[in-house]
Amino acid sequence: MKKILFILLAFLAVSCSKQKIADLNKDVKHPTVVPGQTLFSNAEKNLSDQVASINVNRNDFKLWAQYFTETTYEDESNYNIFNRNVPDNAWGVYYRDVLEDLKRADSLVSMEKPILPSDIAAQKNQLTIIDILAVYTWDRMETMWGNIPYTKALNVANVLPAYDDALTIHKDLMSRISKDINALDVSNGSFGSADIIYNGNVTNWKAFANGLKVKMAIQVADVSSVSALVKTAIAEAAPGTFTSASQNAIFNYLSGTPNTNPLYVDLTLSGRLDFVGTNTFIDKLLSLKDPRISAFFDQNLGAGVYKGGQYGHVSAYSSFSHINTAISEEPTYGNPLMTYSEIQFYLAEAAARGITTDNAATLYDNAITASFKYWGSSDAAAAAYIAQPDVAYNQANWKELIGTQAWISFYLRGYVAWTEWRRLDFPILNLPPSPQTEDQGFPYRYTYPSNEQTLNGANYTKAASDIGGDKLITKLYWDLH
Repeated sequence: MKKILFILLAFLAVSCSKQKIADLNKDVKHPTVVPGQTLFSNAEKNLSDQVASINVNRNDFKLWAQYFTETTYEDESNYNIFNRNVPDNAWGVYYRDVLEDLKRADSLVSMEKPILPSDIAAQKNQLTIIDILAVYTWDRMETMWGNIPYTKALNVANVLPAYDDALTIHKDLMSRISKDINALDVSNGSFGSADIIYNGNVTNWKAFANGLKVKMAIQVADVSSVSALVKTAIAEAAPGTFTSASQNAIFNYLSGTPNTNPLYVDLTLSGRLDFVGTNTFIDKLLSLKDPRISAFFDQNLGAGVYKGGQYGHVSAYSSFSHINTAISEEPTYGNPLMTYSEIQFYLAEAAARGITTDNAATLYDNAITASFKYWGSSDAAAAAYIAQPDVAYNQANWKELIGTQAWISFYLRGYVAWTEWRRLDFPILNLPPSPQTEDQGFPYRYTYPSNEQTLNGANYTKAASDIGGDKLITKLYWDLH
């Protein structure tokens, strides 16, 4: 008996020693399993970085919206996105760095086994918020490219996914966001500090989701086959969306790399002097006596002097207005993903179109006033600005007024501004000298990545045919004018 006991104790000692050795081999600084909450934070940052960046290798939309033009290389201002493989780079960020992280976050959060009712409710909110951010990302991609891999995407067992019809995707996204709105429980928590946008505030996420529903509805307002869906969606979502700028969806950056705003990296840390304001934008601001110009641009040419470079031409950095250093030299500068002002513009448009019975002029004024306050101006300054004949709301010219004022208010938000221009055909943009589009005109979408052409050829070819050709000038199904 003693011999058996000795052997058992010896075995336990060896087993414990092996376990201790195994424990020593664990890299606690680089865990093999990342918490789902961390992946959600990472997805938020990757999405915000892509949206905020002005780096011509990944995001040309601040140029295409004609807020800026280039000082050395004019390729991107002339719509050449091929030399730098810009579509490939953007496609990779959205699929790999945002949607894949959100998918993994969803899987890991779903595997958790909370016990307390409050923790169970928080888990459900987390899963819902993950889907809201995914819907936001998918919506951006679908309106950027048209048909894209959707139902067959993000599957490691299928590296050659088929493309889905863009309108079908859009309707599915609207269905998803409606379910998400209903699923959120504002009486319970969610991600807490792991949520960099809202710090886990479920009430704000619900307002964001309603705003996204309004945005997606107005996006397809010209598509007759979904007119009933558009009207219902706006009626359902408008009462629950942002009520003030305090609910703006802002990704707040930190002061140390790699967590600074990409604008700070691109414009200050890089030491490069690549961009100046355009004549398109600055001339419009000056003609309207818009006081926000001092928040948008520096007075590097002298007190009260602003001048924009001719869009698409090489413009000497020293000769034209620079982006305000309060933006470019501030590493923590927040990046907006959605704002109260933005949603007010969409609701003003819904009223102008007769989709709702709201007062379009009031909503339009609210949108401009909110933008003024966002950029540091006063209610009084906004009221004086709105009173000008060229700004005051006029139902007969609603497209031009809303399109132009939204463009001004969306400063730095290049993709949102360019998308509004595609829908409303305002403001009037300037054609660059050497546009690299198929008809030497304006672009209306990104082309598909070159990797899709070479690696997923059959599905790429069908998708290109279905949308009318993989061209910059191909208008998507909602762009009917």
